[in-house]
Amino acid sequence: MWFECLQANVAWSSLQRPMYDRVVDVPRLIARYALDALPDTLPLADMLERVQAVEPAPYTHAGMNFYRDGRDSVAMHHDKLQSLAVGQPITLVSLGSTRRMLIRAIGGRRETIAIDLEPGSLLRMSYASQRTHEHGIPKTRREQPARISVAFRVRV
Repeated sequence: MWFECLQANVAWSSLQRPMYDRVVDVPRLIARYALDALPDTLPLADMLERVQAVEPAPYTHAGMNFYRDGRDSVAMHHDKLQSLAVGQPITLVSLGSTRRMLIRAIGGRRETIAIDLEPGSLLRMSYASQRTHEHGIPKTRREQPARISVAFRVRV
């Protein structure tokens, strides 16, 4: 229910970013909402209430990624700490199909952990983990139905 509602009603944006010597399409659709101004047409308030029951924090924003198929992805990265409130978690809700997230330490030994994010699953990443680890959703050649991730953050 949440997946279908978000897929149909979110104001999804297609972005481009400079990479090396050219501008490339971001391989997913993106949306972001301030939690104090949520559209009534979206189930984000209900989702936030359920997230708060499991992982309480003074969340201020919901950032969403829409992975349309296996070609959509997000490169290994860590969240920009200057935009996050110190000590607050990032809590991610996965909707739609299962996708694999990779997590690895930054620098040094680079063992990668793979986590299959199933529909309805919740993943909490600490503020501190953004200093020590990076995460991403790789492309896949396998047939891959759509997935939406909703990340609740405390932004400054």
